[in-house]
Amino acid sequence: MKKRAFIIVLDSVGIGALPDAADFGDAGADTLGNILRERGVLNIPNMYKMGLGNIDSAKLPPVESPSAAYGRAMEITKAKDTTCGHWEMAGLLMDNPFRVFPGGFPREVMDEFEKRIGRKTLANYPASGTAIIQELGDEHVKTGFPIVYTSADSVFQIAAHEDVIPLDELYRMCEIARELLYGDYFVGRVIARPFKGESGNYYRTENRKDYAVEPTKETILDGLFEGGYTTVAVGKIEDIFAHRGISIVDHTKNNVSGIDATVRIAKEGTGDFVFVNLVDFDMLYGHRNDVEGYAKALEYFDSRLPEITDSMHDGDLLIITADHGCDPTHPGTDHTREYIPILVTGKGLDIKCGNIGTRESFADIGATVFEYITGRQWTTGASFLGQIL
Repeated sequence: MKKRAFIIVLDSVGIGALPDAADFGDAGADTLGNILRERGVLNIPNMYKMGLGNIDSAKLPPVESPSAAYGRAMEITKAKDTTCGHWEMAGLLMDNPFRVFPGGFPREVMDEFEKRIGRKTLANYPASGTAIIQELGDEHVKTGFPIVYTSADSVFQIAAHEDVIPLDELYRMCEIARELLYGDYFVGRVIARPFKGESGNYYRTENRKDYAVEPTKETILDGLFEGGYTTVAVGKIEDIFAHRGISIVDHTKNNVSGIDATVRIAKEGTGDFVFVNLVDFDMLYGHRNDVEGYAKALEYFDSRLPEITDSMHDGDLLIITADHGCDPTHPGTDHTREYIPILVTGKGLDIKCGNIGTRESFADIGATVFEYITGRQWTTGASFLGQIL
C-alpha cells in the first residue's frame, strides 16, 4: 500500500486567538467562532462530524463521536502571515520574522523603486486591496503610476490596471521590488495585484502573482524532493516556497479550481505529498470583512469534502488545517493571530479518532507528514503520527 499524504490549507480559517494575540492587536479574534456567532448558523456537517467543534475551546457545535483525529496548533514564529504560517507548517521556524511597515515603506526604498521602474507611485500605506483601487483607481488610470500598499502582514503589493500597465510590466516591477526588499527591509512577499474595470467599478482579476523569498532553511518539501519523493503544489503553494522542493505544480487561482485539482490528483494517484492552498477564504472574504461570503465558502468546501475523501486511495492520509486567521468580524481587514484547526482522516487507514490536543507548533503537522511518508523524523516539530495510527 502506497503511503501518500495531503495537507489542505483553508487559508485564514483560524479557530480562536492565540495567548499572545493582544500583542498583535487581535484579542478576541476567532474566525470560525465569530462567523458562527454573527451569522447564527454554519452548515458544515462533514467537518463537524470529523470533530471540528470538539477542538479545545472551539465555539462550534461538538459531536458525540468524532470520525477523525482533531486538535489545534500554536504558531511559534512571531507572525501571522501566509509565508510564515506555511513555512512553519513545513518545518521551518523563523527566528526573526519578516519586517512589517505599518507606516508605509521608507523613502529610500520607494525612491530606489521609482528610479528603477521609471515612474512615480501612489499611496505607500496600509490599505485594503479592494478599497484602495476604488480610492486611487482613477488617479492611477490618469497618471499611469502604480499603486503601492501594504498591510499588517509583511507584503509589498503593487496594484495596476491591466489596460494601463500590462501584466508583463507589472510582473517586472514586482521582480524589481523583490530585489530591493532584503536585509533591513526583509519583506516576505511582493504581490502583483492587477485589476480591471472603470471608474467606480474597479475589480481585481485572478492574475495575481506572488514573489516570495526562498525558504531560509530546509522544509519537508526539500527533504521529500531530495529523497526522491514526488511533491505536488496546488494553488499558491509554489509561490510561498519560491518553487523550491516541488515536483509538480497546478497553480489554481480559486477554491473551486483548487478543489477540482485536488479531487483529480487524488483519483489519479499522483505524487507522494500533495500540498494544497485554498485562497478564497482569505483573499475574497476575510480581508473584505464579508461574513456571509466567508460562511458560504466554508459551506461549499464542506459540501465537497466527501468528494475529496471518496477520491482518495488506500494509504492516503488527509490533514485539513489553516495558516493563520482572518476574522471578518474583527476590526480592520488584516490577518488575525489565531490557533489553526487540525482534522486528520485517511483512506484504508486505522485512524484513532479523538483529541490530539493543542500542538506547540504548526511544525508538528509537517513532521507528521514527513514521518508518515518516509518513516523518519523531521528536524523540527513533534510528529503526532503515533497518536493517530
